[in-house]
Amino acid sequence: MNMTSLRMTYLQHMEELRRRIIVCFVAFVLSLVVGWVFAWDILEIVKKPAQSIVLHYMGPMEPFLVRFKLAFFVGLLIAAPVIIFELMGFVIPALKREEKKIAIFALLMILFFFCAGVAFGYRFIIPPAITWLLGVAGTQMKPVLSAGQYISFIGWFMLGIGIAFETPVVIWMLVAMDVVTPEQLQRQWRVAVIVILVASSIITPDWNPVTMFLVALPMLGLYLISLGLARLTARRRKKVLMPSITDAQ
Repeated sequence: MNMTSLRMTYLQHMEELRRRIIVCFVAFVLSLVVGWVFAWDILEIVKKPAQSIVLHYMGPMEPFLVRFKLAFFVGLLIAAPVIIFELMGFVIPALKREEKKIAIFALLMILFFFCAGVAFGYRFIIPPAITWLLGVAGTQMKPVLSAGQYISFIGWFMLGIGIAFETPVVIWMLVAMDVVTPEQLQRQWRVAVIVILVASSIITPDWNPVTMFLVALPMLGLYLISLGLARLTARRRKKVLMPSITDAQ
């Protein structure tokens, strides 16, 4: 292959990358518009964990910023599958057949566990966290919740929980790439528990023990699921490699 062909191949890859970036950008902008249009309907859903608390704004710019934050989080959530699909579409053609299967399965797992994490955080973690935080004031203070701070609290917390739920995907990919083995993961369970506790304390925005426990508990369960997936992946690799070893002998 001459230099002109190599250059054309490189330019073609750059052109494809540019096209995919544009698609991701357009998908995010369109999702942002959808989030902006339905922002106040979404706010009613987001307010439910706070029960009957009324949200307030502290300045003339805050209603605009609140609506933009809602549109941003919703836009990111809606556009995420498109962005991941475009990223995988750019990378997958360069992979081998077995690697393509791993990548597609990883994509499906990423979407599933992220959505599961967001739903779990919204349903089971945020309500008791808010109740505990507001209860600290006792009868000495009355809550006046800023809408902007509340949206940031909910948004970043749910994003953190969604990312934390990717633990099985990360561990499964490490085992699939033969970086670690199921036996190593099982032997290092004490280290895993410490890492989970530290991660739950970082993810938890209020740092109270109840919420940290509610975050750490599913993460421990996810680690056990990861061990099961790791064992299945290791067994499958052995079955695939066994005929090759036999033929070589």
